[in-house]
Amino acid sequence: MKASEQEFKYMVEGITSDLIQLLIDREHHTLPHAVEGVYGSNLYAALLRPTSGLYSQSPGYVYSLLENELKQR
Repeated sequence: MKASEQEFKYMVEGITSDLIQLLIDREHHTLPHAVEGVYGSNLYAALLRPTSGLYSQSPGYVYSLLENELKQR
């Protein structure tokens, strides 16, 4: 099932919010640091591409990808 543009944006916003909250809860990041971590990541750039399919994955799975990326920095 292909999401409409509005559905896609809604799903990306939801996962982005979840990722920020997970960084705060699990890694004890401050809000500004968590926001910077998510929005500055390669994963976020991929999340914005509908063809990546990341928008339809669980927040936990997408978080694991982000976590791996942030550890590589």
